Amino acid sequence: MVPANPPALDLTADSVAITQAICDIPSVSGDEAALAHAVVAALSDAAHLELVRDGDTVVARTNLGRERRVVIAGHLDTVPVNRNLPTRYETIDGERYLWGRGTVDMKAGVAVQLKLAAELVAPVYDITWMWYDHEEVSAELNGLGRLARHRPDLFAGDFAILGEPSNSRVEGGCNGNLRVELRAYGVRSHSARSWVGENAIHKLAPALERLAAYEAETIEVDGLAYREGLNAVGVTGGIAGNVIPDEAMLHVNYRFAPNRTVADAIEIVRDLFPEYELTVVDEAEGARPGLDAEFAQRFVQAVGGPARPKYGWTDVARFSAMGIPAVNFGPGDPLKAHADDERVATDQILSCERALRAWLTGVV
Repeated sequence: MVPANPPALDLTADSVAITQAICDIPSVSGDEAALAHAVVAALSDAAHLELVRDGDTVVARTNLGRERRVVIAGHLDTVPVNRNLPTRYETIDGERYLWGRGTVDMKAGVAVQLKLAAELVAPVYDITWMWYDHEEVSAELNGLGRLARHRPDLFAGDFAILGEPSNSRVEGGCNGNLRVELRAYGVRSHSARSWVGENAIHKLAPALERLAAYEAETIEVDGLAYREGLNAVGVTGGIAGNVIPDEAMLHVNYRFAPNRTVADAIEIVRDLFPEYELTVVDEAEGARPGLDAEFAQRFVQAVGGPARPKYGWTDVARFSAMGIPAVNFGPGDPLKAHADDERVATDQILSCERALRAWLTGVV
């Protein structure tokens, strides 16, 4: 469905201005239609690109008969806005930043990709550009996953690059992600006669103490050190201020190193909390670095190394599962992703564009 008064993007502007323009089109997960339409409209006159749209995922690809094909992807959606739109510019310690939701995760990377997609009519590799929806929510909603089910042929490639924030340096692989709910049960009673009941919320105390004391591992995988994390991310329970709760739930998130499988991660969590009912609510395999592939090594050398690990989950895992070596490479400090003061150094946007342009045109 085409939105009323769809926004327009000027891809002849520099990549910083394009970043600002696409950030100022709000696209919280589930509301990416306006931005997806703007992307299609901005590229519709590019004769060197074949355009495909699947829901709010947009694909643009060259068909030049090159020997190698590279897939370059980025997601259009963001986490919810929290008084951090519209964007604005800030100068901190002499460095210029673009401030606002999406500037880091990951519309600066998308802006670089859009500009290069429009301008590179004769790259040394054929390129499949992908901009997809629903990355910031549960894996089953992911637009890239949907596209893989609908059009697996579009994923043909020798190498993939995700424009996830990496300070414009290569980050290999990614951690896996597991979210579970731990449930405790009690007996409901009036809070004035609490000894008659059993407080389910109190029964979560041992789990919380275990999590607070837990020391997450750092695990080396193919030469990169991945930091794990196991944390409580939500607690629910209780029906009224004068009722002892008979059920309570603790939401736990485990970010695990890519040498482990989802099955491994579930077993680890079950072993830590054997007395609780455990329900898996989201899971995603991680990805090993993939830097042993010759194509990946050449890319790292071209844009500057050494490579570092990616601590969060990204869709490099999806490409890795398809047998396509993939890395993360995009502007922005990952520590500012999802932050209320999310901001990207404008120099990083430009340096990322220069590096990708040089590699894709063979001038490095």
